[in-house]
Amino acid sequence: MKQAEISLCQQCGTPLRGRSDKKFCDDQCRNNYNNLRSAKNTASVRFIHSILWRNRKILEKMLLNSIGKSKIHRNKISELGFDFRYHTHALTTAAGNTYYFCYDLGYAFVGQESLIIIRKPDKNKKVP
Repeated sequence: MKQAEISLCQQCGTPLRGRSDKKFCDDQCRNNYNNLRSAKNTASVRFIHSILWRNRKILEKMLLNSIGKSKIHRNKISELGFDFRYHTHALTTAAGNTYYFCYDLGYAFVGQESLIIIRKPDKNKKVP
């Protein structure tokens, strides 16, 4: 008579009981296994998202009012840790100006030393 193979939990190595296709001993081991696997795949995405979110918070701090725009010196935003290499998207106006956005807040270069910061208007909101 052939001895039955014992399956082990993929997370903790505990012998499994029950169904023959069972992979984990309980929900906690299943969740831990999947979370660890997911963390390896998304580490770079989380890192970039943290930079984008920090950039957005800096833009929000520099935007003096919630509707209009604000002009600041490039060094001021750099000193706060703004990383110009990262943005979510860019828009070019009909006049040829390019605005770089971190989600809903954007900036455009004015010469070499200054920036204009704007809040992208919400398409669903009615402007008075």
